Amino acid sequence: MQVTEFQHVQPGRGAAFVRTKLKSLTSGKTIENTFQGSAKIDIVRIETREYQFLYKDEMGYNFMNLDTFEQVSIPEHTISAPQFLREGMVCQIMFHAEEETALSCDLPSFIEAEITYTEPGLKGDTATNAFKPATIDINDVKIRVPLFINQGDKVKIDTRTGEYTERLSKG
Repeated sequence: MQVTEFQHVQPGRGAAFVRTKLKSLTSGKTIENTFQGSAKIDIVRIETREYQFLYKDEMGYNFMNLDTFEQVSIPEHTISAPQFLREGMVCQIMFHAEEETALSCDLPSFIEAEITYTEPGLKGDTATNAFKPATIDINDVKIRVPLFINQGDKVKIDTRTGEYTERLSKG
């Protein structure tokens, strides 16, 4: 479990306690828990390393360590946004240091992609905040883009939300 939020509470009466939000690194679920001030917690050593995505097969997603060239295969549920993975992409993989097991894999926050298909944009239609569906060149993922984006345009996408952020160049 990873502590995502905590609040130390010292009530006027009684013992102090700590309210926490914990995220499971294996399942991704978030829970709330309250610990007494005297509670003992086992701390686990975590290491984050850079790995390059190579390919996907029946064993999972295969990555290569950029320092040792060692290859590891990790399951899809540990990857933050597997639909945006592209061969050669460098990701941050978090490992349990003692067991050497992958806990999570985070893609870069933003990626560049080319629009492979979308309906033609209307000239001068940039004032509205309307969006239309579009397909990008990474695994044919569908995203929503503003009306002025056309086929062949390069765009920037936030991998945490899967949303369009800006146009980088016209096609």
